[in-house]
Amino acid sequence: MASHRRRTRTFSRASKPRRALLRGLMTSLIEHGRIKTTVERAKETRRHVEKAITLGKKGDLSATRLLMSRLPNKDAVKSIMTDLAVRFKSRPGGYTRIIKIGRRPGDTAEMAFLEFVDHNWDESKAPKKEAAADKKEAKPAKKAAAKTKKAASSVVAAKKKSAKKIQKKSRAAARA
Repeated sequence: MASHRRRTRTFSRASKPRRALLRGLMTSLIEHGRIKTTVERAKETRRHVEKAITLGKKGDLSATRLLMSRLPNKDAVKSIMTDLAVRFKSRPGGYTRIIKIGRRPGDTAEMAFLEFVDHNWDESKAPKKEAAADKKEAKPAKKAAAKTKKAASSVVAAKKKSAKKIQKKSRAAARA
């Protein structure tokens, strides 16, 4: 059957689970600035996010209430009203982009990144580099701690082995 005059994608879900899925994707995108999902979900999420940002650019109380009814996460709505509305103030639309990244190995679903057009790569990668530097500094200390722990555990294991040997000998002697 053709899909003429069918506006929404159903994702093989009833309306409430579908709405929950889209709310979760929207919240994640607003929170992180970039999400990895299937192309179909990205296209549908983009539709809703763009409308939400356009609504947030109005900035009045009725727009806030409408956003709260559609996206009942207060932090996400606050982020739309304060951060995203200001960032995209001069842009008339097209706040997001979809970057196709290939197929998922398990079910070969086509995957994509959905991100805001002004998503800053340096900002998202900088904390990871700092965390990596902290890990490198912590590695020698961890290795030293692991060596002492391993040495202690080998001593305990040796004691257990000798105790087992003694028990075995005493049992053999008791049988004889």
